[in-house]
Amino acid sequence: MSNTANTTGGKPLQLLSVPAGAAFIIGVVIGIGIFRTPSLVASGVSSEALFIGAWVLGGAIMLVGALCYAELGSAYPDAGGEYHYLSRAYGKPLGVLFAWARGTVIQTGAIAAVAFVYAEYATNIVPLGTYGMAIHAVLAVVVITGLNLIGTPQSTLAQVILTVLTIAALLLVIVAGFATAGTAHPPIQADSQWGTFGLAMVFVLLTYGGWNEAAYLSGELKDVRRNMVRTLLLGTAVITALYVLANLAYLNVFGLEGLRKSSAVGADLMRVVAGDASAIVFSLIVCVCALSTLNATIFTGARVYYALGRDLSSGNALGRWEMHGDKPANALLLQCAIALLLVIFGSITRDGFEAMVAYTAPVFWFFLLLVAISVFVFRSRAGGELPYRMPLYPLPPVILGAAAVWMIYSSIVYAGIGSIVGVAVLIAGVPLVLFARGGRASTEAAE
Repeated sequence: MSNTANTTGGKPLQLLSVPAGAAFIIGVVIGIGIFRTPSLVASGVSSEALFIGAWVLGGAIMLVGALCYAELGSAYPDAGGEYHYLSRAYGKPLGVLFAWARGTVIQTGAIAAVAFVYAEYATNIVPLGTYGMAIHAVLAVVVITGLNLIGTPQSTLAQVILTVLTIAALLLVIVAGFATAGTAHPPIQADSQWGTFGLAMVFVLLTYGGWNEAAYLSGELKDVRRNMVRTLLLGTAVITALYVLANLAYLNVFGLEGLRKSSAVGADLMRVVAGDASAIVFSLIVCVCALSTLNATIFTGARVYYALGRDLSSGNALGRWEMHGDKPANALLLQCAIALLLVIFGSITRDGFEAMVAYTAPVFWFFLLLVAISVFVFRSRAGGELPYRMPLYPLPPVILGAAAVWMIYSSIVYAGIGSIVGVAVLIAGVPLVLFARGGRASTEAAE
């Protein structure tokens, strides 16, 4: 691990602008989901209005979550994000348990999942033999981690470029969908019930997942007390608009019944518009989206390792911030190693992507529920003195908490054994919590 002299006592520099911060949020959220889940959502609704309504509702849930995170990030800016919030709200031991969960389950599992999707489509472009999927996934994790090791300014520029390309790719799909007019759609079979609509929302919220990564940007945003809410609102508005437009384009081409029958809706749409040769074009689109998501996820994920190392007396090396390049180098290396282990694990399963989604979902939503509750904890302590106070309080944290409970239940019911493994790894981190009681408390937690 890096141990250069200029790392001692280093802190993140506040260099990120509102557009750059929003680019990270957009890059994390807009990825492979929008090309995979619409057909699953269509199977759980009884009309086109409900189909579009599900995506609007998903955007609304993301918005209320963003309002909660804007208040937390503005009041307590820190590169540790949720780790910092949970430590302040409930005590250092719970924060350490979250850091363990994020480092071994949530973030590294997400990195591995995105790497598998990238590998699926990269293999169509550059086949690498029997182990091509695993090789592509490993290369993606290593190369993007290497980019982040060069430094924050470089990874930030790359994220802006990749996000612009991702939006351009999705706009291409939207334009192609609306350009195909006059398609005869089969009649809709209105056989869906509200119970299946609930399952449809599970896939919608999965597709919107990642907006909470903004928590890890709060320590590096310029003028965070003003810009945190601007960053979140800009990011969520762009994402919701693009998702609704993309699904309207899908409906224009396929109709609801046709959409239900499509297993790869983005590829099928491009095939209708441009023929079989569009399969390569679509593969390139998904690769760009996956790399954008991977870069943003690796960038934000390493910040919690840094925050944990900063707070534990035994984690001094992990808690160093390298001023040359403005990055947590050791944290990036550790995150890369764990993600690669999960890629190897996923490679021996039947479907690496599904295995990683099942592995991460219940643990992620459990801690998001605790974050929603923490808004009430901080409000009671602050006595009204906060730099940013969300509108419509207490509705946003109540809605976010209810959505989290719903997703915990749904992920355990529908994800099966993979979710149990993720919970087991979370429980395995309890000894680290006990050890953390003997570590030095952070300056912020002591306040």
